[in-house]
Amino acid sequence: MSVRRLHPEQPESFSFTGENAAYLQKVIARYPEGRQASAVIPALMVAQSQEGWISQPAIEAVAKLLDMPDIRVLEVATFYTQFQLSPVGRKAHIQVCGTTPCRLRGADELITICKNRLAAHPFDLSSDGDFSWEEVECAGACVNAPMVTVGKDTYEDLTTETFNALIDGLASGNPPTPGPQSDRFFSAPSNGDTSLTDPTLFDGSVIGKYRAFDREELAPPAAPALAAAAPAAAAKPAAEKPIPKVAETQGLADSEKVPEQHKPSLLEAARDGKPDDLKLIAGVGPKLEEMLHKLGIYHFDQIAGWNEMNIQWVDQHLGSFRGRALRDKWIEQSGKLATGWRPSKDGAKPV
Repeated sequence: MSVRRLHPEQPESFSFTGENAAYLQKVIARYPEGRQASAVIPALMVAQSQEGWISQPAIEAVAKLLDMPDIRVLEVATFYTQFQLSPVGRKAHIQVCGTTPCRLRGADELITICKNRLAAHPFDLSSDGDFSWEEVECAGACVNAPMVTVGKDTYEDLTTETFNALIDGLASGNPPTPGPQSDRFFSAPSNGDTSLTDPTLFDGSVIGKYRAFDREELAPPAAPALAAAAPAAAAKPAAEKPIPKVAETQGLADSEKVPEQHKPSLLEAARDGKPDDLKLIAGVGPKLEEMLHKLGIYHFDQIAGWNEMNIQWVDQHLGSFRGRALRDKWIEQSGKLATGWRPSKDGAKPV
């Protein structure tokens, strides 16, 4: 690791703006009394966003705010390379990713542009003081290499032309939209999709196909029969515990709970005492089926008739299974199952 020291020329003082000071009070309040030092990194980030870099007076101001020794804040500021310890360009400090994927895709050319257009050496200011640059380790956008970071924004899939255009845009105060500087959609394949292209994976035609195999072929073997024991004297079978009709919504604040007016149609018991096999819904197992029964949900047509708010009401009662209804498309699956469609071993076929 390179030695990181404070800049030899320091400003006389530093103080947080009123807005930043109020924001930091909210950040500090997140931590228990006596643990204010936990806010040191957010406080340094606010100081850097305000001044562009971390000065010694800024370190002292953070230390005073958090009741920490100056040296402890200095240790943090000099350890993490996200903190700039010398003045940076007024308009932009450009961080060029120089690790292997970006190097293979043209990062050397971007660094050459920085040397020629901005400053000959990293961290030096351009002649007008508007720009500075540095080479950094992997910035986490390898599939979009080469890329640079400016403040909180990343600019990816760069060429020499688009990188020069980025610098021109930053200089004029009209930078391009962050993200890929090509026709790529985020980090999607640049030459189109190459996997998961079969529409039957998403149109519902194979719902439950593999769950049928799970139940019939992978079911655990039945337990061996035990030798008959002598009959116990008038032993009474234990009474079954009643199943509560509504599950608890533990862990949710009152403001997060969906009002009862959005409760879907529920039943006291299955129609004719014959509930549908809700486990035919891909993603629903015995535990989820039991939870749905507790809520009063026994049939496919009940689920098929849900709206968005109904889903949210049910979701808050599903504990660690929250989000499953939307993720696994219960409504779509149930609508098909309610028509009598069932999966079979040789594929999804209606019966």
